[in-house]
Amino acid sequence: MARDDLRPVIKLRSTEGTGYTYVTRKNRRNNPDRLELRKYDPVLRRHVLFREER
Repeated sequence: MARDDLRPVIKLRSTEGTGYTYVTRKNRRNNPDRLELRKYDPVLRRHVLFREER
């Protein structure tokens, strides 16, 4: 399946250790490295860095 190879489902886990995760898709051709995004962590009630988990 070409769809799963190019845009895999990834988990974004909070770097603050709360265990909160977001699930999204990413384009492996445009972003081959691990994804890092600042997103809202409802456990801490503030924005923190989320990193891609494989």
